[in-house]
Amino acid sequence: MTKPVEIDAEAISSGVPGLDYVLRGGFPASRSHLIEGRPGSGKTTLGLQFLMDGRDRGERCLYITLSESRRELMAVAHRHGFDLNGIEIFELVPPELSLDQSQHQTLVHSSDLELGETVQIALNEIDRLKPQRVVFDSLSEIRLLSQGTLRYRRQVLALKSYFLLNDCTVLLLDDLTSEQDDLNLHSVCHGVVRLDQLAPIYGGERRRLRVIKMRGVQIRGGYHDFVIRPGGLTVFPRLVASDHPVALERDVVVSNTRLDTLLGGGLARGTSTLLMGPSGTGKSSIALAFVRAALERGESAFFIVFDETMNVVLERASGMGFALEPHIQSGKLRLVQVDPAEVSPGELSARIRDAVEDFDARIVVIDSLSGYLNAMPEENYLVLQMHEILSYLNQKGVVTLLLLASHGLVGQMTNAVDLTYVSDNVLLLRYFEAEGRIRRAVSVVKKRTGAHEDTIREFTLSNEGIVVGNALSDFTGVLTGVPTYRGPEAKLMKPPTPGAS
Repeated sequence: MTKPVEIDAEAISSGVPGLDYVLRGGFPASRSHLIEGRPGSGKTTLGLQFLMDGRDRGERCLYITLSESRRELMAVAHRHGFDLNGIEIFELVPPELSLDQSQHQTLVHSSDLELGETVQIALNEIDRLKPQRVVFDSLSEIRLLSQGTLRYRRQVLALKSYFLLNDCTVLLLDDLTSEQDDLNLHSVCHGVVRLDQLAPIYGGERRRLRVIKMRGVQIRGGYHDFVIRPGGLTVFPRLVASDHPVALERDVVVSNTRLDTLLGGGLARGTSTLLMGPSGTGKSSIALAFVRAALERGESAFFIVFDETMNVVLERASGMGFALEPHIQSGKLRLVQVDPAEVSPGELSARIRDAVEDFDARIVVIDSLSGYLNAMPEENYLVLQMHEILSYLNQKGVVTLLLLASHGLVGQMTNAVDLTYVSDNVLLLRYFEAEGRIRRAVSVVKKRTGAHEDTIREFTLSNEGIVVGNALSDFTGVLTGVPTYRGPEAKLMKPPTPGAS
């Protein structure tokens, strides 16, 4: 009879928020995993979090360091607020690097002896402690002592076999000092995680990771953004809408303005609406009207601001007769100001997902995509990302409002990116000139979930909110910015009350 195979590679937590989701549970136990990346990419921080998680679960943990001193590791831990009590730190110095004269070989300089001594010292410490989790930092020192690809591969294989026999879950850190040995390590290790650090021309560095391989695990592939901040490393898994359940509610929400008439009654839940127009035409004000109506219904709202400060948004709402502060204090409204040069696509997705799942936001406003786009020169990837975000929000039954500023003020308008095809509804806002005044016009050019008006209406912003007028039936060419008027002046809207927003 065939002896049953013992399953001993159950997933154990990595200790890094978000990484277990990417790994489908964590690192397989009793296996050796390669964590590779350039210096400064976050390997040491990840290793420390992995060991602290094991310590908190009652496991024995060992950090073997060949590249950093114990003093340097403790300084890193202190800056992150880590408590390393209960974690053994073994500082291993190869004999040839020691300043102790008794450790130097004065007659015979043998790399074999130096490599063998270094590895044996590490194995002796493992025999003594019998740890369940080990971080080996770093393989670059073993590579240098090996002085050859073949001996280096054999040595790593020997280490892997030893760790496996002792049921150790090991993270082998490598700083990529020699790219030619990458594939050797990849074929030897059970799993490989690559950490990358990107430096854009302007703004903070962007960090991302990719799980290159994990034997027997259907990992969530692709690049996933992460950050290193006080408290450690946090991973923002790439958002995949199909991984989340679908909400079935499809009722209609309204703005309590005449805009609802234009929209055929309002906006259906689980749809996204793109508000397009030049700067200052009232996109944010229209979004605030929907937010106000949602808050008055007792729903939660999430408002992301890219282009303006929070004070400006608060003042604009106050000018429309709508005070946001009480709703922020009650916890029903989250108003978040984001610096587009500092936030990564993955972090933006994570904030939106947290707002929906933890905060139960029923309406999400992104104001606006223009500033975010300027921080992302790869506009094609922005469209793909927004497509995934909108699919996720639609599945959750959330009403999403996207604001996109057009280039120019009057006349021909252009947009840096086309998001009309991923949006369920599109509202077009324009300036136009008539009777010596600059006026605003709004029209619904697309609505997937039902009928809508095909008229163009003038509207104003006042201290009473949004006031929508009659259809501009006596105009032609309104969307060009320079229309021709063929009706009496009495049909035009009067100027708003002085002091209105």
